[in-house]
Amino acid sequence: MAVIMAASCNSSNPFFEDWSTPYGTAPFSRISEKHYLPAVKEGIERQKAEIKAIVDNPDAPTFENTIAAYELSGELLSRVLGVFYNISESDATPAIQALVDEITPLVTAAEDEVFMDTGLFRRVKAVYDASEGLDREQQMVTKKLYDRFVRNGVGLDEAGQARFKEINSRIAVLSQKFGNNLLAENNAFKDSIGITVSAYPGYMSSCSDRAAREKAFKAYSSRGNHGNENDNNTIALEILRLKAEKAALLGYATPADFILSDKMASNPATVDGFLAEIMEASMRKAKEEIVDMQKIMDEEVASGLLPEGSVIEPWDWWYYAEKVRARKYDLDEEQTKPYFQADSVRKGVFTAAGLLYGISVEEAPEVEVYNPDVKAYRLSDADGSLIGIFYADYFSRSVKRGGAWMNNFREQYMDASGNDVRPVIVNCCNFPPATEDAPSLLTIDEVQTAFHEFGHALHGFLSKCRYKDVSGTSVTRDFVEMFSQINEHWAFEPEVLGCYAHHYQTGETIPDALVEKINNSLKFNQGFTTGELCAASILDMAWHKLSLEELSKINTADDVRAFEEKVCKQMGLVEEIIPRYRTTYFNHIFNSGYSAGYYGYLWSEVLDRDAFTVFEKATPVVNPELASTFRKTFLERGGSEDPMTLFRSFRGADPDPSALLRGRGLQ
Repeated sequence: MAVIMAASCNSSNPFFEDWSTPYGTAPFSRISEKHYLPAVKEGIERQKAEIKAIVDNPDAPTFENTIAAYELSGELLSRVLGVFYNISESDATPAIQALVDEITPLVTAAEDEVFMDTGLFRRVKAVYDASEGLDREQQMVTKKLYDRFVRNGVGLDEAGQARFKEINSRIAVLSQKFGNNLLAENNAFKDSIGITVSAYPGYMSSCSDRAAREKAFKAYSSRGNHGNENDNNTIALEILRLKAEKAALLGYATPADFILSDKMASNPATVDGFLAEIMEASMRKAKEEIVDMQKIMDEEVASGLLPEGSVIEPWDWWYYAEKVRARKYDLDEEQTKPYFQADSVRKGVFTAAGLLYGISVEEAPEVEVYNPDVKAYRLSDADGSLIGIFYADYFSRSVKRGGAWMNNFREQYMDASGNDVRPVIVNCCNFPPATEDAPSLLTIDEVQTAFHEFGHALHGFLSKCRYKDVSGTSVTRDFVEMFSQINEHWAFEPEVLGCYAHHYQTGETIPDALVEKINNSLKFNQGFTTGELCAASILDMAWHKLSLEELSKINTADDVRAFEEKVCKQMGLVEEIIPRYRTTYFNHIFNSGYSAGYYGYLWSEVLDRDAFTVFEKATPVVNPELASTFRKTFLERGGSEDPMTLFRSFRGADPDPSALLRGRGLQ
């Protein structure tokens, strides 16, 4: 009877069927919570059988019968998790959160079983040791797979492997708990302050009530730090200790040493030196910015609006910076937002891709979406061929985690029959939804975010790789942000702006004078903007440079705060600025794979700023010929070649470290 019931369940589970949907996209209306767990379990079992077939193959190991065979394994599991983990971030209902808690340990244990399989590793190593006869993409795929085994403890003894598995499982559970707590705290912030977390910068820039700003700042900066059921202090500390123990098992002094060993930066000392120079320059600028803001505050003191002795506090920065910008650049975001309706900005993102890469984008109403807020699009190349399917999930809601990100529902790769499987990609943002009175209108920063995330999407869409492990955005963390950040440059190029920035009420194209003001102001307030980003990067590194012994001395929420204060003082962060993310809401490093990697945004920006000078020197700047070279050099290659090899091929030189400081107006 149990077998009959299981078979009946499987027969009605859409994950066990071939999807005869447009472009093989997920049939969301047919997928419910009950389908995920049995599909994950079945997917794990099928991959086990596929791995066993590789290991038991009596033929000598070759790339095709070992590496390529592994690459094609786990198709069902990939399909299920591609849907499930995307839904878990964008529609995290209590039922979905409970499923994540149940599914994540299963998936983690299954991955550990694969990457501690000594029989499979022997075959992989045999191919790796003889990889000189492979082509470059095959070499990169083989090395990446070999390194994954080594970094997952395949060389440990039985006891070490058992402990390694326990650590991985516990980190997976804790990371999800950290994210769930933060989502609850973000919703509590909205209930208390009346705005979403994503609306915080705009609120702080425009709120004239200083007491209200102070209340909002304290609520925002203390998320996950209230000693309640959503407190993230002990969770963060346990994650860090587990990472330190994991690193020690593999012979590394700290998590940072382990994590950076296969990145472009390669070691903590390199990252520390890189960040120190940026912090020094940004704090120099920030002190000038404080002087400018204090002058305006002093005027308000003189006019009786503020009491004597008032000085700029952290909750004042956004508000007075906006006043300085209005004076210096005659620019107020209330002037620009009517030209940046969310739908128009989305059109601008697509327009830039068309002008540069010959891509056409059409809405695809035949493709099901997982939420009414989401729109689906079909991307086609200049020759009419399918590039992929894109979901735009732009607006905030209570069940969506904060921030903005790109994810794959399906990666680009070549299947067993040699067919080019095209990707299905989503961009998630937290833009303000439309109200009864007005459509969703975006700030300058939110416009850049839309272009940023579509830059990641282009990296995934334009991939022309054969293997998933190097396809699209499957590159090192300190390289991947180059492509999202370089796409930001097109947001305010006059040729692009003229195509999409139209007043939502009058239809008027954004005036040239306003465009000039926007571009002139892009280097404004960079002491603060760069400083808070760099401070978070340094805080991330500081936590991950601690050994297990050092972490054993940090035990309470007060200890966490004291450590943060010490790190901020040592880095020279002025008291008027806090890190962009404090420990208890630093989702990037405790739940999103950026551990000892948040510096990657700045590291990648050096590459992006320097590479973009090639476009700036060209005529026109929006240059399809150069974009074609950029596409072929970077976007089509994914992780199939060493990052510096690709960069030098495009730029003709090593990256200029000062490009970031110049680009941000800090040098």
